[in-house]
Amino acid sequence: MTFLPTRTHALERLASFVPKAGADYARLRNFDLGPGAHRHVSTLSPYLRTRLLTEEEVLRAVLGRHSAQAAEKFVQEVFWRTYWKGWLEMRPSVWASYRTRLAQLQNRLATESGLRQNGESACLGQTGIAAFDDWAKELTETGYMHNHARMWFASIWIFTLGLPWELGADFFLRHLLDADVASNTLSWRWVGGLHTQGKTYLATAENIARYTEGRHRPEGLAPYADPLTEPTNPTRSALPLGDTAPEAQRIGLILHDEDLAPDYLLSGHGIRPEATLLLTARKGLSPFHVAPQPLFFSEAALADTASRWSARLGPVSGPASTPDALVSWAHDMGLTALVTPYAPVGPTADLFASAKPKLAAHGIRLTQIQRPFDARAWPHATHGFFRFKEAIPKLLQAL
Repeated sequence: MTFLPTRTHALERLASFVPKAGADYARLRNFDLGPGAHRHVSTLSPYLRTRLLTEEEVLRAVLGRHSAQAAEKFVQEVFWRTYWKGWLEMRPSVWASYRTRLAQLQNRLATESGLRQNGESACLGQTGIAAFDDWAKELTETGYMHNHARMWFASIWIFTLGLPWELGADFFLRHLLDADVASNTLSWRWVGGLHTQGKTYLATAENIARYTEGRHRPEGLAPYADPLTEPTNPTRSALPLGDTAPEAQRIGLILHDEDLAPDYLLSGHGIRPEATLLLTARKGLSPFHVAPQPLFFSEAALADTASRWSARLGPVSGPASTPDALVSWAHDMGLTALVTPYAPVGPTADLFASAKPKLAAHGIRLTQIQRPFDARAWPHATHGFFRFKEAIPKLLQAL
């Protein structure tokens, strides 16, 4: 399966999927038919992750063809991504704790040969569990894995192989084209019984055989899944509100690969940048080596966006990937204010946090402006998804 990192290809993929987003999706979405045969799901996630397509566009397209009731399962799938982001925005310490534990695991990998060998076997698809090994190879070769397979894979990683969930989450972040901090981290925690504490997801041979149409029936899977134990989820904090657009100054625009749909800034807020910087922090997703496919997808998506909006961006530079490169560019361009789409919890937000005091030393203010869709939806991510989904009809009306 080829994912071309352009908006044109994203729109073509959306148009192809829309007729199947109703009853077909509800009935067949859990079937993983193997690499190149994921025809029952949208495969839009790499484009939503970078917002080459926005959630609003996808929802409008689907609801223009199907009723909200007929497309309920797909609509909910789109909002799962939004829910995860809102939940983590109110609990950013979960990402920080994950990063701390991953750093500790780096040290363990250097000193514990058994952990290192078992982890490498899992990542290389050499465990002897055929289904698991096939999924690992599909991920490393294509940058994609069916959502149901991700759940099975995570369950086998944690409960059958007994490997730390953080290493599995990191494996996904290093290879997925749609690698998303919130969706990935919290989904792995959910499988392990940490997100909804005590509730785990157990992969079974029967379920895998059914939804792979008999391609796989793995033996030796864990017969039960004891929940992982960690301190309780942190108390939610106030949701960040984003900034207001700066008054007329020498404004620079930063386009990053968390949100490549700048029309809400350029048209909605009337931003007229003197210059634009393309920025990617994908290498910051992991302390280990990030695979070339997601890095290429990110940079090519940035280039595609810059090309489409070239008449309104001024001189375009980048891609940059460090706080110092951002600060040097802003100073060299003589800018007094920077505007960027709001970066949710993750490496891009971390990069901005590092850059802000350095920019302030040059008298440059960095402004992050939230997309209205996020500002409306995130406040509802207070508890579990089933409480969040009660707000979906109201959120759809706002479209």
